[in-house]
Amino acid sequence: MVKQKYARWMYEWETRLTTRDENRVVRPLEWGFEWIAPFLRENGFAEALPGPELVADPALAEAAMVLINQFLVRHSDSFFGYRRPTDFRLEERAPQLFPTNVRPETLAQDAAIKQQAAEGKTPPAQFLRFTSPERTPYPENDQVNARWYPAAAAHQDSNRPRQAIVVLPQWNADAFSHNALCSIFNRMGISALRLSQPYHDIRRPAELERSDYAVSANVGRTLSACRQAVVDIRCCLDWLEEQGYEHFGVLGTSLGSCYAFLASAHDARLRVNAFNHASTSFGDVVWAGQSTRHIRQALAEAGLSQERIRALWAAISPCSYFPKLVRPEVRGPQKKVLVVYANYDLTFPKEYSLQVVEAFRRIGLNFESRVLPCGHYTTGETPYKFIDGWYMGSFVYRAFKALRQEQAVSLKAAAVRPVSVQLTEREEEAILR
Repeated sequence: MVKQKYARWMYEWETRLTTRDENRVVRPLEWGFEWIAPFLRENGFAEALPGPELVADPALAEAAMVLINQFLVRHSDSFFGYRRPTDFRLEERAPQLFPTNVRPETLAQDAAIKQQAAEGKTPPAQFLRFTSPERTPYPENDQVNARWYPAAAAHQDSNRPRQAIVVLPQWNADAFSHNALCSIFNRMGISALRLSQPYHDIRRPAELERSDYAVSANVGRTLSACRQAVVDIRCCLDWLEEQGYEHFGVLGTSLGSCYAFLASAHDARLRVNAFNHASTSFGDVVWAGQSTRHIRQALAEAGLSQERIRALWAAISPCSYFPKLVRPEVRGPQKKVLVVYANYDLTFPKEYSLQVVEAFRRIGLNFESRVLPCGHYTTGETPYKFIDGWYMGSFVYRAFKALRQEQAVSLKAAAVRPVSVQLTEREEEAILR
């Protein structure tokens, strides 16, 4: 009885949170072949593109997009591959909120933050900027933005391997979301890059109130946004390597979790992986989730079904790449993974999260799972945000510590090294700290 009452209370609370924003826009179905065409042409796959006569016929256009997804899954190393940027730079400016809702309390908070900045009361922050390898018609979106949280010098012992994590918040997050987590990681001696996802905060085109173009009824644009997010994560790792970092992780929440998974399945450097709210198919979440009901409406009005949507976004669905996550080429057997899901989730339905857990067991992934006694949106409410933060923070701490221990053991076992470069007890202790 108590459990049933709690569930009903939680579902009602979750529904209130997912329906309080009134600026969601129902945009009509668009195939968006033009968004994926540049990648296909530049990589010698132009034959996968349909001709004008096929695009004009809805049934033929859908079939062509399904074939393109199948093609991209087969060539995913190319699809999520990229040319390394050459314009990495650190930019210093006062942080801004960039809200995605128009609730009075949020607008008041935004105004207060701007006022503090205008009065010179806001300390400047550093942001990594570079041009994304995936180009779009929106120059502001193509300038990647990642707030830089370097670990304090006190934690940067010269004998300890430098460790960093890329953090991706949820869809429609403002620019302050997940910043507290980055500060917590700094206390562990772990540096962090809090990445603004495509079409989010400072990257959001002026025509938008919300980050609608990241996920929408434009099939091709959603594919492009996902590819952009994944290659942006990998580019962040490139910059971190240039700064001398050796161990890398990624943490993603909700949509950020999807992006983080796809990056890890295609990059051997990502050893520490925290997937906060995880699901199987991109299309399943869009169709069944409460927060994407406006997108489902557009897709349903065009006569599409959940099964057909699943096929249209197969190339950006984690379940398409479960086997690739454990490949030796991406150091799959050495990855450390956390999966967090919620019992009363109406955005990433629990049934799909359980399928992720079962799939990870089946493929032999080194992972651990944690369950939240709340829903998707209520994860951000007290006390659940603290439970979630503990799950993620403790995992990241333990996983990076394990990497330091592995390195210490490896170096100690390198008997072929000259005595002059063997580790002293003090150096070994510094690595393990």
